[in-house]
Amino acid sequence: MADKPFSPDETRRYARHLVLKGMGGAGQQALKRARVLVVGAGGLGSPAIAYLAGAGVGRLGIADHDTVSLSNLHRQIVHSQPGLGKAASAGEFVARLNPHVGIVLHEQRLDAGNAEAVLADYDLVLDGTDNLATRRVVAAAAERLGLPLVSGAVSLFDGQVTVFSPGGPRFAALYPQEADDGDLPGCETTGIIGPLTGVIGALMAMEAIKLITGIGEPLIGRVLTYDGRNGRFSEFSF
Repeated sequence: MADKPFSPDETRRYARHLVLKGMGGAGQQALKRARVLVVGAGGLGSPAIAYLAGAGVGRLGIADHDTVSLSNLHRQIVHSQPGLGKAASAGEFVARLNPHVGIVLHEQRLDAGNAEAVLADYDLVLDGTDNLATRRVVAAAAERLGLPLVSGAVSLFDGQVTVFSPGGPRFAALYPQEADDGDLPGCETTGIIGPLTGVIGALMAMEAIKLITGIGEPLIGRVLTYDGRNGRFSEFSF
């Protein structure tokens, strides 16, 4: 099926992409065709959702079973008030930002029983959840379906982002089975600096856009780390 031409509103909205060398109309049409699922509408999911919606992803799925808390609002920028479901709140943000994006809400906890069925409707997955149990479930489902997975993580002042893709290193190569959530500090007890999630979440959106459009070299087999306290990026392979 041929791509539908951009409407006048889309042409103006995406003007800076359409004149961008390497992106252009072909890249923007790839974004329009893309079906992307963001798992977790919290600190990492918020900026990723915002930038993917702004970029013009055709179908944006948002999976989160939680509700917004007041303590979330210093970093979870798509939400404006506590008490709402995170998926629905994020969906309302997307609708206000870009009416050309189709929104699909998954207001449920992803587990081994439902993850594959949810992911099967998408081309690409971003995981911004905060526990290894869910990350393993999402990674396993993405691997079985042959879907690329953009994974971000943050703690205190530090963050990282990588891409798991068919043919590349598996999730277990970076997060071995013996790793446990009990070994990782939670932001409820240790705290987290708000803008850190914006840095890593935006990088996740950048990797997703690269994968969709074929621009550049994705972070497959590489982990990009950010030391927010000292303002340094570094990288290691795995």
